[in-house]
Amino acid sequence: MQRYQLQQYLAELLQVETIKDYCPNGLQVEGRAEINTLVTGVTANQALLDQALALNADAVLVHHGYFWKNEPEVITGMKKRRLQSLLQADVNLFAYHLPLDVHATLGNNAQLARVLGWPDGYQVSGISPAGVVMGCDLSAPLSSVALAEHLSEALQRPVTACIERAAPIQRVAWCTGGGQGFIDAVAAAGFDAFISGEISEQTTHSAREQGLAYIAAGHHATERYGVQALGKHLAAQFGLRHHFIDIDNPA
Repeated sequence: MQRYQLQQYLAELLQVETIKDYCPNGLQVEGRAEINTLVTGVTANQALLDQALALNADAVLVHHGYFWKNEPEVITGMKKRRLQSLLQADVNLFAYHLPLDVHATLGNNAQLARVLGWPDGYQVSGISPAGVVMGCDLSAPLSSVALAEHLSEALQRPVTACIERAAPIQRVAWCTGGGQGFIDAVAAAGFDAFISGEISEQTTHSAREQGLAYIAAGHHATERYGVQALGKHLAAQFGLRHHFIDIDNPA
């Protein structure tokens, strides 16, 4: 397919124009016009780019791209080397941050629920953008330890942190990646547990004092699934060759 076709399709599919974000969503680095081979990954780091070039990719699609708000604007060092790799090889870079988090079926939150064997869930109201925090009722109550063990097994890595509570867990909310800042809103909404990727110093105290179980399951670990689902969708829709590359990250 042509680059502009992919760009337009993704903008409509992910409703890019409706979401305010911290970075540009869409085509971040322009490459060749025709796209046959697509590589997806969580973050556009150098290791991902190197493997994509080895696969003769025409485009790389990631969740974490470049040009974040408040980052240095100069093109030097690591940023220069990354951009040079793409520009010299004439490879496109597409990146979708919040639009990929919140998509109802292909998004990180929706895909994490599927990996965990849970219902797709419902949007927790009062939190913007809609769908950035999701919730569901478990079919049977779990202890905090059992919930953490289920996450570890499903994600195939130990959780980063587990703040337990004595009472069983029935209502669970989650936000993949760096969503720990939503913990107070989740507690106010009456959930028993909250899952995100990262944990901050204050997260522990907030969970303990509000009687909320909290699990940090890894930023990278919780955000591996949306971009995979999107890549598979594009491959099926347009006949593209698709490779997902997972560059391990313990964070």
